[in-house]
Amino acid sequence: MAESERRAGTTEEVTPPLQQCFMIPKKEINMVSDMAKWKRSQAYADYMGFILTLNEGVKGKKLTCEYKVSEPIEKLVALLNTLDRWIDETPPVDQPSRFGNKAFRTWYAKLDQEAEKLVATVIPKHLASAAPEVAVYLKESVGNSTRIDYGTGHEAAFAAFLCCLCKIGVLRVDDQMAIVFKVFNRYLEVMRKLQKTYRMEPAGSQGVWGLDDFQFLPFIWGSSQLIDHPNLEPRHFVDEKVVNENHKDFMFLECILFITEMKTGPFAEHSNQLWNISAVPSWSKVNQGLIRMYKAECLEKFPVIQHFKFGSLLPIQPVTS
Repeated sequence: MAESERRAGTTEEVTPPLQQCFMIPKKEINMVSDMAKWKRSQAYADYMGFILTLNEGVKGKKLTCEYKVSEPIEKLVALLNTLDRWIDETPPVDQPSRFGNKAFRTWYAKLDQEAEKLVATVIPKHLASAAPEVAVYLKESVGNSTRIDYGTGHEAAFAAFLCCLCKIGVLRVDDQMAIVFKVFNRYLEVMRKLQKTYRMEPAGSQGVWGLDDFQFLPFIWGSSQLIDHPNLEPRHFVDEKVVNENHKDFMFLECILFITEMKTGPFAEHSNQLWNISAVPSWSKVNQGLIRMYKAECLEKFPVIQHFKFGSLLPIQPVTS
């Protein structure tokens, strides 16, 4: 495993030393010139290493395949089930504006209040002092309660939340497939329900020129799942029949299905970037291209990264070689 991936915490099999000083993560990227600090940071190296380790872990695997499900994975799914239940308990309110239903703020206030308790259910007692730090990433991962919007920065906060759980040894190297297929997939379901129920706005969307209004990571990991597939090629994901028959096995196709449910009109018009990607000859080329695009369009964009928070687990300090 590459050195950067080893640093990413997914290989930490040992319980970390107890003397770690946890802290409440805070913003460090306040102006465009701070972006260089982010790209040199331990946080960036660890975050990217985590994304790429999981990308390797799910390569050629179906969502429905057999994989190990540890107790922390089960607890994370239970946490996400709680968030889902709170949506049912917080119906949208009647309001003049179609978008950005204010009931989202009520739902979010509950998460804001309960996040540390929820995180404490996932981590062992001897790591209880990590809960306030890790909980910040959970709170950041569900959208903005002022603007009632959601975008790839919020999605990145959830990946950072999972990365932190790896770094403190709660999630381990053999949890890789379950992290993506069980936890992240459940997170996506809950986010889609939030987006639909409260008619959330896309945060910083590039409209028709962006990959997707809300997500990016499931396209990366989803394209990795399809590498070397015997029949499905990139050209097939714009075929409705293929999507309907295979979406339960592949995250990428699940994303396409959600787009077609939410948008009307020709696919080439409402999702031009994805339409272009369907012309790429192989899934490995799609996967590599999406990783490059993710770095350029999300991780290297100030409007996205200015909201990212840094603490003891994802530090702003430069990478120590």
